[in-house]
Amino acid sequence: MGIKQHNLQPPPGARRSRKRAGRGDGGSRGTYAGRGVKGQKSRSGSGPRTGMEGWQLPWIKGMPKKRGFRPPFPRNYALVNLKRLEERFQANDEVTPETMVQVGLLRSADLYVKVLGDGDVTKALTVSAHRFSAGAREKLLAAGGTLQDIPEARRQRKKRRA
Repeated sequence: MGIKQHNLQPPPGARRSRKRAGRGDGGSRGTYAGRGVKGQKSRSGSGPRTGMEGWQLPWIKGMPKKRGFRPPFPRNYALVNLKRLEERFQANDEVTPETMVQVGLLRSADLYVKVLGDGDVTKALTVSAHRFSAGAREKLLAAGGTLQDIPEARRQRKKRRA
């Protein structure tokens, strides 16, 4: 006989009719329709909320809670060690964020710069930065250098309209 367009049909078992719940005592899912007797889950509408565990403490409450505060606009400093200044600058050079960008110590001159005291300085340098660690300040002054603090720009608060 062969397959023709008028006798195409899915293979046996490929299509199943849905279970019809609540169709009387004669049906396999009659009476309580597989929902048991009474209680929250037997009713129509919403069941228990997601994550509900009876009277047990929900697992989400057992998770560690992150504490503390993170500022919404953190001020990140580009850190530069004294040994890097010693390698890249000559005696009596002026070290500014712009010159640090030129010698490859910083990516951008717009970053806030903090000089740290790792390494030794044998040259007198004039260093301009936003911050200095106590060790860096001590070593630069001992080598005969000078320090210039760059004032940090403060964010202005927006004025409220009256």
